[in-house]
Amino acid sequence: MTRRILTAALALAALTAVGSVAQPKPESARPNVLFIAVDDLRPQMGCYGDRLAKTPHIDRLAAQGVVFDRAYCQQAVCSPSRTSLLTGRRPDTTKVYDLDTPFRKNLPEVVTLPQHFKAYGYHSQGMGKIYHGGLDDAASWSVPHWMPKRPGFGPEGQKLLTRLRQEARAAGKDLTKRSNQPRGLPWEAPEVEDSALPDGAIADHAVETLRQVKDRPFFLAVGFIKPHLPFVAPKKYWDLYSREQFRLADNPHPPKGAPTYSLSNWGELRAYLGMPKQGPVTEDQARSLIHGYYASMSYMDAQVGKVLAELDRLGLRENTIVVLWGDHGWELGEHGEWCKHENYETSTRAPLIVSAPGRKANGKTSRALVEFVDLYPTLTELCGLPLPEGLEGTSFQPLLEQADRPWKKAAFSQYPRNVARMGRGMGYTLRTDRYRLVEWTLPGKDFQEYELYDHQTDPGENVNLAQQPEHAELVKKLAEQLHAGWQAARP
Repeated sequence: MTRRILTAALALAALTAVGSVAQPKPESARPNVLFIAVDDLRPQMGCYGDRLAKTPHIDRLAAQGVVFDRAYCQQAVCSPSRTSLLTGRRPDTTKVYDLDTPFRKNLPEVVTLPQHFKAYGYHSQGMGKIYHGGLDDAASWSVPHWMPKRPGFGPEGQKLLTRLRQEARAAGKDLTKRSNQPRGLPWEAPEVEDSALPDGAIADHAVETLRQVKDRPFFLAVGFIKPHLPFVAPKKYWDLYSREQFRLADNPHPPKGAPTYSLSNWGELRAYLGMPKQGPVTEDQARSLIHGYYASMSYMDAQVGKVLAELDRLGLRENTIVVLWGDHGWELGEHGEWCKHENYETSTRAPLIVSAPGRKANGKTSRALVEFVDLYPTLTELCGLPLPEGLEGTSFQPLLEQADRPWKKAAFSQYPRNVARMGRGMGYTLRTDRYRLVEWTLPGKDFQEYELYDHQTDPGENVNLAQQPEHAELVKKLAEQLHAGWQAARP
């Protein structure tokens, strides 16, 4: 009785902050949510048209749901992107632009997506990487968030990392600072079982948790770490591929006419052992990095398959919405870049698959423009819960019934950058059906610089058209659309 009263009180409190007066569905009629987050996953799986990728489990999920081919994060780095998705707010509202700022510093009373489900009687549980590491949110969960206690390398890689840390301490480096921490090898193929590494342990924990919560409505968030650096996966996943299969990026150069500051220096990768501190990686290194990325992706796919198999075994699939998303894109040599941290298509576009039982569009691919801030209102509506006030996205539930229906006019992302000799600026990008516009600004200064890419003629975003006189009117029109903001782009 006490638990029921507490649940009702929480629901009533949450209802005072909602913008919809619709009554929530009774608990017995609500679907479960299996919420699968994947770190640094670009849309490179078989279901996204990559014939080389070995991702059978994600591909099978895609066949049972809707694949969103043009889904965009709001900032292409872990914490800002995850914060935006999980709060339903954009970075200029959360004020989270880096890896260190907790979102409750600026939004102390915000109700997160899992917290909203918890308030309406769901068991909300998170494991693995959901929020960025070190920034977990206790209010989101019914029980404490769980992380695996597994090394990120195989035995030899772990020995090397331990030695590097000892040497750093002996040299007087403060290892509490992220910049001083040795990263170890950029890739490794240890001969270990899946569960010896973190993602295997996360899958095992998810399976056990499903068995425990199967008889009550649940919001289960499972966050896999690979294919994030370092590219460590059991050797059997490396053996799925041959190095000779991999083609290097065909545009290993900056976009012609783009501002020099628009690109990153991919410092995240440079911190790993053997990576160049300046300049490009060698062709051999590039091939090893791509091989490692694919091996890590296949390893993660196998763990997803383990969790989905248990969902099926327990007879829960027909009453469970399964969502799989990557927090942003990742570069594999395009524009000479690695990692993310940019406003380009390779960084802002990420995979999104939604499998909601009984939806007419299941098995189809949608080319509609959707944004990660849209996922909060979408899941809320699918589960019959009221919509909280303050959300800055739009439910794409109608696309689950008709994947090709007219939809948003644009998607919006942003990334901060230091502009040489001028200060800290912000790049705001608008992605329409055909174009990408980037506007670079400096707070308090009369400064604007533009990038314009035509995806119809230049899908790789290799030539900036913004400075060409014949495109001046188009730049002006798209800039006006950018300034009108996300509200004006809604369907």
